[in-house]
Amino acid sequence: MTQLQLVAPDQQGDQIDRLIAKYGERVPRYTSYPTAPNFKADITAETYASWLAELDAAVPVSAYIHIPFCRSLCWYCGCNMSVARSNRPISDYVDWLIEEIKLVRLHVGQRLTFGALHFGGGTPNALPPSDLLRLSAELGRSFDIASNAEIAAEIDPRVLTAEWIKAAVDAGLNRVSLGIQDFDARVQRAVNRIQPFEQTAWSVEAFRKAGIASINMDLIYGLPFQTTESVAHTVREVVTLAPDRIALFGYAHVPWMKPAQRLLPEAELPGSRQRFDQQDVAARILVDAGYVRIGLDHFARAGDALAGGHIRRNFQGYTGDAHTTLLGFGSSSIGQLPQGYLQNFSKTPEWRRKLSDGELPVARGIALNNDDRFRAELISRLMCDLAVDIAELATHFGFSPDGLASDFVKLKEMESDRLVRVDGERIVVTELGRPFVRSICATFDKYLASSSGRHSQGV
Repeated sequence: MTQLQLVAPDQQGDQIDRLIAKYGERVPRYTSYPTAPNFKADITAETYASWLAELDAAVPVSAYIHIPFCRSLCWYCGCNMSVARSNRPISDYVDWLIEEIKLVRLHVGQRLTFGALHFGGGTPNALPPSDLLRLSAELGRSFDIASNAEIAAEIDPRVLTAEWIKAAVDAGLNRVSLGIQDFDARVQRAVNRIQPFEQTAWSVEAFRKAGIASINMDLIYGLPFQTTESVAHTVREVVTLAPDRIALFGYAHVPWMKPAQRLLPEAELPGSRQRFDQQDVAARILVDAGYVRIGLDHFARAGDALAGGHIRRNFQGYTGDAHTTLLGFGSSSIGQLPQGYLQNFSKTPEWRRKLSDGELPVARGIALNNDDRFRAELISRLMCDLAVDIAELATHFGFSPDGLASDFVKLKEMESDRLVRVDGERIVVTELGRPFVRSICATFDKYLASSSGRHSQGV
């Protein structure tokens, strides 16, 4: 492998610092639009029931199943989770998940087909194998699972066992995403996640021997004590494991939302310029190794479907999943239906109480209007393709692009800074602008100025 310089010559000096200062403000990650801070309590269980009843059984859907348990607490974590020292609370939770699956099936009133299933968390492989199998069995009883369905799970290699892998294969699992974050021992101690390289390598080998060939890996930059050199070393070690896809996330320091993050040595967090350089060196090593860069922070092997097909962005990041309906199961899970978004109660006791009353456990959501749908697709294309033709999109939605005049004024300054090229009504994000794409998308977010949400930094 060609050894790359840690910082590209054209990304040195004051230019990057100036751009970070100007465009590195806190903005949404745009895994949806409108974003979750704009969801309201006027979307209720009754709303969800009516939306479910309108689904077309001939159109396959996706499902997300949230498992909010881990065996230990990683201090950087931004997920909705709790630590389970025993199997009892996890098994009890699965009991209620099964009740929710049955309740959703009742409200749909017909057998839908799942074209994709994603188990997220928390730590899905914290599920005892017997609970994974009975959960999978209920999904198969209540819904049809397409023969070519992608069934994926997020994996913590530290608690992975051969028994769990066997149960997962029996349940139809065919894609896994391994959480790594960083292999540097000092960084691991600082974030309370000790995970040697050998442990991860064993997991990869065990999954491949079991017939699960599609392996993803999740990395994080911007953690305490990380440097460009340490990030580069981790990325090179990851490349030796030959994953199909890699997600390279910027750490989101939001201690007002996640109090455990206060346990991190905040003085050791890299600054904005250091974060920029870390993602830059990681990206260039991966591209040099043959990976195709996808959107903001994903990479895929040249032959992978994500590298060559139409991609979308949802709450799991970038995906090739083309289904427009996503049913969410479990506490805090978010669903997307043609009519809008909805989210379950985040605290498991509230979620469980609603189910015990025979109610869909919906806490909030938002119904979409045509302007929302137009802007959602505009933002999605920028996040995924780094380009969008406004006129073409407007024609599709029957929307006049004149309503974006003020947004184009904002883009002019970004164009002068070479973050975008604006050719008539076509917008293209430049390679220089790629790390700032969230800020570029924010120019089209009509909710952002009035939103009460506090977001992570843009770079």
